Amino acid sequence: MSEKNLAERKKDFEAARGKTESVEIVFKGDAINGFDVYNCSIPFTWKGKRRIYGRVEKRGEWARSWVRLFEETDEDEFTLLPNGMIYQLEDPFVQKIGGEIVLGGTHVVYSKNTIDTFHGYFYRGSDLEDLRYFTTGPSNMKDIRLLETPKGICVFSRPRNEEVEKKYGSASVIGCTFIKSLDELDERIIANAEIIPGLFGRGEWGGCNQCYLLDSGYIGIIGHKCFASNGTPNLAVYFSVSFVFDYNKNRILDEKIIATRSSYPEGPAKKPELVDCTFTSGIVMRSDGKADLYGGLGDVSQGRVVIGYPFEGYGKIVGGIC
Repeated sequence: MSEKNLAERKKDFEAARGKTESVEIVFKGDAINGFDVYNCSIPFTWKGKRRIYGRVEKRGEWARSWVRLFEETDEDEFTLLPNGMIYQLEDPFVQKIGGEIVLGGTHVVYSKNTIDTFHGYFYRGSDLEDLRYFTTGPSNMKDIRLLETPKGICVFSRPRNEEVEKKYGSASVIGCTFIKSLDELDERIIANAEIIPGLFGRGEWGGCNQCYLLDSGYIGIIGHKCFASNGTPNLAVYFSVSFVFDYNKNRILDEKIIATRSSYPEGPAKKPELVDCTFTSGIVMRSDGKADLYGGLGDVSQGRVVIGYPFEGYGKIVGGIC
């Protein structure tokens, strides 16, 4: 798929989109005054209370963030748990694997005051207040995601580098492999995941954000796609997509756009090149059969928008995060 085609798809989606409920999430807490909270995990329930992990960072800084835990205190409002663990991470996600909670995110490594590389860091445990760091992903790889399936633990990778672009024609690709237990998860396993063909065109990149097991045996994936705009210098366009993954045949089904930045309330961006950016968190099902889609907005805030069930015709989500 060419950059022009992806841009046209986005344009068509925005033209056809009807009105729907969308809000900006409110975050409270004395310790986060002066900080933005964005690129969060999806909300999840722990011990009867709804929680969310959020990326906390000052507006004028970049790649100097922490991940902290918040508790729902009102509709679309979360308040910081001041005694919770603080993780030196970006863009958190949570998943339930083998009865344990897994928290993942990106850890940025500095050398001589400049960014040297970054890795996926992974924490696990049966107690949300006592997760332990247990493994690291490959250098310069973000958006590694996990899902427990009848075949084993599905591991999604996302290599992005010059070698990938030269070989596949896109700025990034997504790979998939299976492991039997979390004890097997390491840099080598992730780096050697089999590439899923046909997801990205030239100049495009993206990744998985939250994965869901469907009762059909397929995997439903909420992710993001991106491209650099030719019309505006340095403008990076990020939007949310869904697709269904048939892991037995290593193929993608029903890939589509489910939200763009304009799906959410208007608001500022950390940098001018991020004004058309929503970094996907994932979905939470609603009682009316629709889904709440969560996403970071311009590296400044977090939003929620109501969408139709994105995996319609391919099965229902089974299980849950917690």
